[in-house]
Amino acid sequence: MSWKLATFNVNGIRARLHILLPWLAENQPDVLCLQEIKCQDKDFPAEQFADAGYEAIFHGQKSYNGVAILSRQIPQEHGSGFNGQWEDDQARLIWMRHGDILIVNTYVPQGRDPQDPAFAYKLEFFSQLHKMFDLKSSPDQKVIWCGDINVAPRDIDLYDPETLAGTIGCHPDERAAYQAVLDWGFNDVFRRLYPEKQQFTFWDYRLRGALSRGLGWRIDHILATASVAEACTSCWADEAPRRLEKPSDHTPLVAEFDFS
Repeated sequence: MSWKLATFNVNGIRARLHILLPWLAENQPDVLCLQEIKCQDKDFPAEQFADAGYEAIFHGQKSYNGVAILSRQIPQEHGSGFNGQWEDDQARLIWMRHGDILIVNTYVPQGRDPQDPAFAYKLEFFSQLHKMFDLKSSPDQKVIWCGDINVAPRDIDLYDPETLAGTIGCHPDERAAYQAVLDWGFNDVFRRLYPEKQQFTFWDYRLRGALSRGLGWRIDHILATASVAEACTSCWADEAPRRLEKPSDHTPLVAEFDFS
């Protein structure tokens, strides 16, 4: 069975429908995980996605954050947040079961600055995520964790690792916190296929001509337990949406799997 999953930080879902709906029609992923939808649940454009052939589950928040999953199948089970395990009032996590695969979509906090309380919150988010995986599943089961993880794991994932060393997105503490969750039992499907390839998923609006100049970061990831990762046949960042008018600062990351 061929199967396709993608993740995309849209940076405002209603502002990005002119990109997202044509992209869905052209690429037709089985599942699309969205982050930073920036709308309350009552304002989520579920009908437009239904017209495109997708069921939508969403966990929104006014003006900030927010996550959603679009699926061609009705989710067997789904939920949002940490289910009382940790009282987090920010809409940053949503999950569903797609057949025998648990899919967890996260918008990990950016962290602002290593000295800011938001950075401690980011580290705690990773810690609580690790606990959640322990409670909900095990590494020998089929699990995908994806989304805007807000960490560039290695220097190759940065356009200028020397200048950026120790800053947000590549600080040693957050890299270690991310790695601790990865060590639970996840494989980075892009890096597993392409050990030394440089490819970015995010280009900062504030850097003039960032995309054309190659000034990017790889901070959006698709992570999978071994049985899923071994079925991954390709993974790539589709830069085309980032080149369109009024784009997100991120672009979709897509992975294809063959479960035959």
